[in-house]
Amino acid sequence: MYGVLVTLLFIVTIGLITVVLLQAGKSAGLSGAISGGAEQLFGKQKARGIDGVLHRLTIIFGIAFMVITFLLGYILQ
Repeated sequence: MYGVLVTLLFIVTIGLITVVLLQAGKSAGLSGAISGGAEQLFGKQKARGIDGVLHRLTIIFGIAFMVITFLLGYILQ
């Protein structure tokens, strides 16, 4: 059981790192500061694309990481 959880934790960790690195920044330097108002107006369209998928995957991987880590901590006690 321990080996399976450690392997699963490793896979989830690599997935979480990958998904976070693939996400675009919220404001890309000075151009993000200038177009900040337009980002709020048209930002809802962005959630339907790849950014929305990456956001959901980040949440899923984060929750899986926490659950597996707590399970491993419980097993080791």
